[in-house]
Amino acid sequence: MPVVANSIKFGTDGWRGVIGDEFTFERLALVAPVAAKVLYDTYFSSVGSRTIVVGYDRRFMAEDFARVVADAVTAVGFDVLLSETYAPTPAFSWAAKQLNALGALVITASHNPGSYLGLKVKGYFGGSVSPEVTKEIEALLPQGIPTKADNPGKLETFDPWPSYTAGLEKKVDIAKLRDAIASGKLTVFADVMHGAAAGGLARLLGDRVHELNSNRDPLFGGGAPEPLPKYLSKLFEVIKTHQQTNKTALTVGLVFDGDSDRIAAVDGSANFLSSQVLIPILIDHLTLRRNFSGEIVKTVSGSDLIPLVAKLHNLSVFETAVGYKYIADRMLAAEVLLGGEESGGIGYGSHIPERDALLSALYVLEAIVESGKDLGEYYQDLQQQTNFISAYDRIDLPLASMEVRSRLLQQLQTQPLTEIAGQAVIDCKTIDGYKFRLADNSWLMIRFSGTEPVLRLYCEAATIERVHQTLAWAKHWAE
Repeated sequence: MPVVANSIKFGTDGWRGVIGDEFTFERLALVAPVAAKVLYDTYFSSVGSRTIVVGYDRRFMAEDFARVVADAVTAVGFDVLLSETYAPTPAFSWAAKQLNALGALVITASHNPGSYLGLKVKGYFGGSVSPEVTKEIEALLPQGIPTKADNPGKLETFDPWPSYTAGLEKKVDIAKLRDAIASGKLTVFADVMHGAAAGGLARLLGDRVHELNSNRDPLFGGGAPEPLPKYLSKLFEVIKTHQQTNKTALTVGLVFDGDSDRIAAVDGSANFLSSQVLIPILIDHLTLRRNFSGEIVKTVSGSDLIPLVAKLHNLSVFETAVGYKYIADRMLAAEVLLGGEESGGIGYGSHIPERDALLSALYVLEAIVESGKDLGEYYQDLQQQTNFISAYDRIDLPLASMEVRSRLLQQLQTQPLTEIAGQAVIDCKTIDGYKFRLADNSWLMIRFSGTEPVLRLYCEAATIERVHQTLAWAKHWAE
């Protein structure tokens, strides 16, 4: 079967497809050298290197796909540093910057179900390449694989973990965290969801971190490695059981997605805390206790609490479309304290322009230890300080076809919504999709996937009941 280049599309963070269908050895062997060429054309003048880092996560045959990438890239004249083992995607972004490479090609499908694999493209600066770069890759694919070089590149292997973890340790008071855990003042559970974060916190904090779902399971227990409550029943139960006999100690659960660039948490009362909760806590902690400064970058789907906490500390806020690559672009252009998105990706201007769940985990633990507060208590304190109480939820609604997607999009454009769930629409932002501000100061965001018939619905309101009412209204509207 011939490779169909024009059907290979990059989404908000890379190209993904079902293994054996869209994502095959043949197609990857086309995409990888084209991506390497575009990295060279775009960044060689900045870095002066012909080296590409190649890494992978723990998905089905990920190491085999990575080897195909390495062979295809060396064949057209680039040197390759191929990982000896799985590692978090941010570890490969870190390696690209530390090793003076053109960039990194990472085999991962992030939080998608086990039937998927994909390719993420990272730049020499240690973050996702811009949309312009991925568009250039797509544009060159129909021309086929670049001509093989007379002198193929060198292929060497490396272990990405030591340099990466050493870099993370310097970002926090690692001794204080280790002491808190060793003394029993803090109990840490880590659900790595069978993914690339496995072993990460143990490397950083010692073997008293309680890791869940650490075995390699390409089927992810029949679910997906996404930090959402529906996949975390085991973690909830473990924390509830632990708290029955350890009511005085601080307890936290940390959740990592499949390639460890997204994070969520569970507090000591077994309440799920998304990045909508963690980002305000992190802003407060890093400003108060680490004296960090700079701009806060949020996506348009981020909580209203984020700018309110930023205002407490006299920090400016910059808003982007959904997708961490937009945050990364801003981090390269301005002095940024933190950039975060509602789906769990958080990065820091003092690090690389990349979301990094292990670094976020360390900062979250530091916030707990240095404040002496449970995460849930910390969040409630911020709500009281800002006089802002809210709830948030998001649903992804499958549509019957791309034609239905087109019809709904046209309807939004030609018949603007003036009332939603009984509330008048007072404003609409179209940075990415349609974000409607309602009369009661709640908001509903309607956003379409660019590559599949899926409607993404986001809502923040004063109560979870109001959130669910609004989302139910939006689902009915889409029928």
